[in-house]
Amino acid sequence: MKVNQISVEKDMRISDLISQFDDSGVLGAGRVARACSILTEMIQDEDMNVFMSLGGPLIPGGMRNIVTQMIKNGHIDLIVSSGANITHDLLEAFGGSHYRHEGRDDEDLNEEGIGRIADINVGSDDFTVFEARITEIFEKISSEKKNVSIQELLHEIGLLVDDDNSFVATAARNDVPIFAPGLVDSMMGLQLWIFSQDHDFVVDAVADMHYLSDIVFDSKKVGAILLGGGLTKHYTLASNVIKGGLDAAIQITMDRPEAGSLGGAPLEEAKSWAKARCGSSLASVVGDVTVILPLIYAAALDRISSD
Repeated sequence: MKVNQISVEKDMRISDLISQFDDSGVLGAGRVARACSILTEMIQDEDMNVFMSLGGPLIPGGMRNIVTQMIKNGHIDLIVSSGANITHDLLEAFGGSHYRHEGRDDEDLNEEGIGRIADINVGSDDFTVFEARITEIFEKISSEKKNVSIQELLHEIGLLVDDDNSFVATAARNDVPIFAPGLVDSMMGLQLWIFSQDHDFVVDAVADMHYLSDIVFDSKKVGAILLGGGLTKHYTLASNVIKGGLDAAIQITMDRPEAGSLGGAPLEEAKSWAKARCGSSLASVVGDVTVILPLIYAAALDRISSD
């Protein structure tokens, strides 16, 4: 089969462009096209529960509305998030913002109370508001419950947040559970620890495994959208070992495989651990989530609406 030479035309539909990628070979474009096809199939398969893992600075990086939209559209059934993405989602829900500014000296930013994530800046004033608001929410929840799992805590927080663009709030209102095994490793986790010093309030991380394992066992099939690597990717993969692994998955990551890290490991490697089934549909794309996810989700929506 010959490699297709990609053509771009005026008023071209994004799904048509991705289809051209599919015929272009197995380099980056071909991998993106395969990821789009698998994503479309996962969304359309009524027997498949779709898990999404959120690693890296995706919410500060502009992915907040897309994740929320995917929840509202019923295209995500479960989320595994880093504590940082939850923190930054709530920071915006409480009135804060993320700002783009390049070329500033980091010591100058420090003096001004600004933290930097690549070319994204966050002000300490917004974190001050976050700390006050999340403590108020902890007060409300702990007045009714003294022991909760992380997932239960995030569900209760989501119900108390009034922001239609918040993925934490939207997930709670749509009964999409959020798991965050590394929650303590975040600004929210720090506030939780401070709160626990003078309150009778326990957050049980192990308790989440009971609920998560029930979801996996009750699922006819499980697909995964793995964004970034690290803990959130592994927690999503490992949770499915108990049932023989994922049936389908896509991963988008900037990590490379040469160092042997899980974040950079191709998804095919997961088959050796029974974290993905033999014969499962898998696609690994090395690239920036903030570029690739909007492209393939927009193309998937285009394809679904055309069917």
